[in-house]
Amino acid sequence: MTSQADAMRETRGFRGTRAVPEIGGSTRVYAVLGYPVAQVKAPGLLNPVFAELGLDAVLVPVLAEPRHLAEVVRGLQRIGNLDGLLVTIPHKIDVCRHADRVSRAVTLAGSANALRREPDGSWFAENFDGAGLVRGLESAGFEPAGRRVALVGAGGAGGAVAAALLGADIAHLAVCDRDEDRLDTLVSRLEQHHPGRISGSTTPQVRDVDLAVNATPLGLRPDDPLPFAVEQLAPGTVVADIIMQPKDTALLQAAAALGHRIHHGSHMLTHQIDLYREFFGLDRITG
Repeated sequence: MTSQADAMRETRGFRGTRAVPEIGGSTRVYAVLGYPVAQVKAPGLLNPVFAELGLDAVLVPVLAEPRHLAEVVRGLQRIGNLDGLLVTIPHKIDVCRHADRVSRAVTLAGSANALRREPDGSWFAENFDGAGLVRGLESAGFEPAGRRVALVGAGGAGGAVAAALLGADIAHLAVCDRDEDRLDTLVSRLEQHHPGRISGSTTPQVRDVDLAVNATPLGLRPDDPLPFAVEQLAPGTVVADIIMQPKDTALLQAAAALGHRIHHGSHMLTHQIDLYREFFGLDRITG
């Protein structure tokens, strides 16, 4: 007969009856940092991967205020059985200073969303946000190459999305951010690698584009304004949002009501799972 404890382990933290590995003294730990963090979907996607691979590991959310980020990261990095960090808003830029080495994607984006502990104890930072978005678009049948794209948000996720879209050979990227310093820094950095294919402005330039992307936090709260006016979009424009929760943001609802094809934020994360598996070496652990 199944005990009450066994039943709880089968259901706690997951929908359905997927078995959940029991956490013990040998469990390896991963953390996802954010503020807020209640909206993150990574634990619900990666913990089943750990279970599927038979790994004694768990990913937990960590609510970290920006003013305490350095203390939180330094403390976590000193935990001997912590193997990696995932990072969400608003920490993707600031967390880079806590890495000993960074990838080319991090250098171009100016932000990171994953850090791993290396065998020598150092920390290496990578950014998969942009790759996740591009893979998600391609999987949905939208090929970015040769397209004109408007991107609202030049922060941590926005920088990664901008770099990945330009790397996917789009024709032109119009980036918008109200923070002129942040905008100029991103545009100047990417212009060096993609001359003549990126422009910046403090107001959204969404007319006559093939794809419009929201990479701001606008939409997390029900009273947020829309990041750009969907009425300005040309017919046939695809509208993408990187926000995971709610799934159907006000922006996506407004775009769909006008007949635009929409692309949910969840696709950006689900198409990062294989990248995370490779980055953290999860298959090698079980191989």
